Amino acid sequence: MMEQEIAINLPINPDEVPILRELVGWDGRHSDYPRLFERCNFWAGLRDEKNELIAFGYIAGMGLQHGYMEDIIVHPHHQSKGIGQALVIKLLQEAERFGLEIVTLTFDSKHEPFYEAAGFVSCCGGVWRKKE
Repeated sequence: MMEQEIAINLPINPDEVPILRELVGWDGRHSDYPRLFERCNFWAGLRDEKNELIAFGYIAGMGLQHGYMEDIIVHPHHQSKGIGQALVIKLLQEAERFGLEIVTLTFDSKHEPFYEAAGFVSCCGGVWRKKE
């Protein structure tokens, strides 16, 4: 059970998300922060009792009908407690309030049941990456 509530546009210091990304084994992308906060539609976060950021995710887009959900992150010590699902649902609720009609995301196939439980329908897609 979560004692704190997931907050939309929670005040976050520029180094907190990169640190959380690294804790789950992702690249920190330090240069993206704080610019990301200025460019995404909105984000959501959760802090623990020590005021440490333990969950984060955001939706970006043009502010029209479509948004893209990205970086659903939960601190490893707080995973499998329903926080990730609550984070996704909070972001989708905010998407509706914001006026978005479609939200897409990409995920590893092992996470398909997690996102389907939140209401996503799996479909075919593609990803392009710049060559190193």
